[in-house]
Amino acid sequence: MEKQLNKKRVAVMATDGFEQSEFKKPIKALKNEGNLVDVISLKEGKIKGWKETKWGDEFKVDVTIDKALSTNYDMLVLPGGVMNTDSLRTDESVVKFVSEFFEQGKPIAAICHAGSILIETGLLKGKQMTSYKSIKTDLINAGVDWKDEEVVVDNKLITSRSPKDLPAFCKRMIEELKE
Repeated sequence: MEKQLNKKRVAVMATDGFEQSEFKKPIKALKNEGNLVDVISLKEGKIKGWKETKWGDEFKVDVTIDKALSTNYDMLVLPGGVMNTDSLRTDESVVKFVSEFFEQGKPIAAICHAGSILIETGLLKGKQMTSYKSIKTDLINAGVDWKDEEVVVDNKLITSRSPKDLPAFCKRMIEELKE
């Protein structure tokens, strides 16, 4: 997993039930800029998206969390989806992987319900963030200064509220990789 010249390697962490648009659009934006993207999940094979009110498409997993090394990546992207984030936040290896991005000072881009995974790290106190409104109180209780804005950036932590914020989220994510 050597880095190629001028290309960044990005980890996208998801499992069954991720919000499909919050998964596909960031990956497309990253690849359009020439970045390398690995889908990391709890299991091998494929994971299934959630498309608004029903099951969506299946997507290939590149690396399982037990084999993923945070040091191999330049950025972590966390799509939302209630089922996805509830499963990921309870997995110790996921929480450790996410925590390592904070500790290494690497960018993390989280949209919608993905903020709930970040809560489990215990590293949010004093951070400015946004999220889907249903986890606002959870983030505030974790010490976050919560904002109702389409994209909030706090020292390499990029957050957005919902799929309607994807254009701003993707733009800021790409800008962060170029800095």
